[in-house]
Amino acid sequence: MRTPQRRACAAILAAGALVALAACSSSGSSSSGSSASSAPADGASSSASAQASSAFPVTITTSTGPVTINSQPERIVSLSPTSTEDLFAVGAGKQVVAVDLSSNYPTGAPKTSLNGVNPNIEAIAHYDPSLVITYADANGLVAGMKKLGVPVLVEPAVTNLTGAYAQIEQVGQATGHDSQARQVVAGMQAQIAADLTKVGTTHSDLSYFWEVAANPYYSATSKTFIGSIVGMFGLKNIADGADKPADGGYPQLTEEYIVAAKPQIIFLTDNQSADGGQTPAIVAARPGWSAMPAVKDKEVIPLNDDVASRWGPRLPQLVEAIAQAVESAAK
Repeated sequence: MRTPQRRACAAILAAGALVALAACSSSGSSSSGSSASSAPADGASSSASAQASSAFPVTITTSTGPVTINSQPERIVSLSPTSTEDLFAVGAGKQVVAVDLSSNYPTGAPKTSLNGVNPNIEAIAHYDPSLVITYADANGLVAGMKKLGVPVLVEPAVTNLTGAYAQIEQVGQATGHDSQARQVVAGMQAQIAADLTKVGTTHSDLSYFWEVAANPYYSATSKTFIGSIVGMFGLKNIADGADKPADGGYPQLTEEYIVAAKPQIIFLTDNQSADGGQTPAIVAARPGWSAMPAVKDKEVIPLNDDVASRWGPRLPQLVEAIAQAVESAAK
């Protein structure tokens, strides 16, 4: 995605839609007779995957209501990069016949021109799906597919790790891979716990700036999903002081504000060329930024833009990168 598009997505983020960035970011990084119910996708309660079985029909409880899947779906269309990653991680990759244009991982995913932001029902129906997974009910998608007899599983942006785990388990339930999904979640939990144990969770003496986009500058506050991830280490988020209700957790910050806040760590999620090409060297050359603690101490950390904007099975990679930065800055 070109830089202006990235900024447009950042502007949408200001309205509270992390999912917009997840959809825009595609930088090329590389029960018989009974039904089971899983936790809401927003993570408000823990997942009930222990109740799940691979038997169908199965009913999934989502934030948009219950979704019943009568038989194991053999032709799945994913309109969400995060859900695409979830599907392949739980072992449902062979059932996926098409993914949206932003689903660039894993490399074997059948990428198409389908658009998750503005879904076209006719184009989706062309793939004869038995299940559609998306992040939002846009353009009447759910109603349109219902007329065709196709269930739609809506998995919106989450606000915490519990929500991310619940979605992976829901995808496992919906596709007949609930056991594998639980294994994926258990592995993620173990890796993340190991990093938190190693680095610690009480670094309130360290502040950070999470750069979503530059020129203008957008960040993410502690109440966002990514804020909750970094917050596990106890860091202070400089964007919190500038947040307003209308920002939805993604405020636009001035350069003056960022410089005055003196963050000790800067995380770049706009470093790949398609997302703006920001680098530690470019950051250091910005007016007034060279005196910033994060720049002076070489704690400007480029992250994988896609991993940093999604909430799927690669989360442990993101947590590990953050942990390494915290460990370095704490020395």
